[in-house]
Amino acid sequence: MSDMRAALSTPSGRQAAMPFIMLTVLIDMVSIGLIIPVLPGLVGSFTQGSQADQAFWFGVVAFSFGIANFFGSPILGALSDRYGRRPVLLIGFCGLALNFFATALSTALWMLIIVRLVGGAMQSNIAVANAYVADITAPEERAKRFGMLGAMFGVGFIVGPAVGGLLGSEHLNLPFFAAGTLALLNLAYGFFVLPESLPVERRSTHIDWSKANPIGALKQLGQLKGVGTLMTTVALSSLAQFTLHTSWVLYTQFKFGWTPKENGYSLMAVGLMSVLVQGLLVGKLIKRYSPARLAMAGLISQSVAFLCYGLVTEGWMLYLMIALNVMGYVAPAAIQSMISNAATPETQGQTMGAVASLNSLTAVAAPVIGSVLLQTVSHYPKGDWHIGAPFYFCAALQAVATVLAWRHFSKARDARKAELAASGAAAE
Repeated sequence: MSDMRAALSTPSGRQAAMPFIMLTVLIDMVSIGLIIPVLPGLVGSFTQGSQADQAFWFGVVAFSFGIANFFGSPILGALSDRYGRRPVLLIGFCGLALNFFATALSTALWMLIIVRLVGGAMQSNIAVANAYVADITAPEERAKRFGMLGAMFGVGFIVGPAVGGLLGSEHLNLPFFAAGTLALLNLAYGFFVLPESLPVERRSTHIDWSKANPIGALKQLGQLKGVGTLMTTVALSSLAQFTLHTSWVLYTQFKFGWTPKENGYSLMAVGLMSVLVQGLLVGKLIKRYSPARLAMAGLISQSVAFLCYGLVTEGWMLYLMIALNVMGYVAPAAIQSMISNAATPETQGQTMGAVASLNSLTAVAAPVIGSVLLQTVSHYPKGDWHIGAPFYFCAALQAVATVLAWRHFSKARDARKAELAASGAAAE
């Protein structure tokens, strides 16, 4: 293991800083964004059946990646606490490259499912990137920094889906080859340029395997001071988001007859809003409002947006709702900062891995739920409001998450008042 650490040691003379990890995340998200508009179409090319069959098998393929990532994320997060962020990121880039190239070369559905299983097990780049940011950022600055990282996700979703849609209109396999090439580029950048963010003296001395698994990691996450029941909000919100992501392309195809190119443009609009809000507004908003208040505003905005996504009758209306959902892009950074601030420096990777595992658990359920709902309404004619069933489900989930978050923040506020009153009485 010492040989591996030496081989993957930090490039000399470089201090870990935001620009390094932002570029890493940007390349990562562009590569992922490339395949989003075309993966349902690739699955459909193997099924050659009805829209209901396409929805079902796309759900199976998405489920495969999610279940593997659910088990792999806390292990990779714990490894990053023990051996550093950089080696684990390199493993993730290898997993992505393998995933993309093997997907492009798959000739049957069973091959595609196996490839997604292997790729999901090896990939936890977002969780480790969040831990990287926490390593180099003071607690009071983390919401702003997570917003900057979210902006890179947005840039990736501006470039990736647009290019993926154009390439996919030429051939369904082209975006996967392009994504694999970008993943290899990120691997080279990580190996030769990216510095390590976690000093040796701040690393955990051993891996606690009782916690480096999905169940143990989630249990520990729920016990973090100041987090607790907020994790239920995170889980419901994450399930809503993943159901949206896994249903979007087929929903627009069923309801509006959109092609990969048009879906690429719509996802590009989502990325543009994410960049504008998380890159420019979050830093300013966090100076005026607490993360809790921003999280509440964001959850409410998302609830309304999900409902409207399902009700729109024309494709252009989706763009209008994407633009109006401004505060919805603020909520993830605000909640992420609260969870990160509750963790110790030695457990950032494990904590972020646990969050990723929680997200992966919802990513396991989301394609199953989304595909079942889409199957149920696939027989309705284009433009029918029933086809928005997955988004009505998302709106209901987000509404429940909003209520739970309000209760959590109210209890936390009351507890702080009680502590202040007790300390004041003791001082007297």
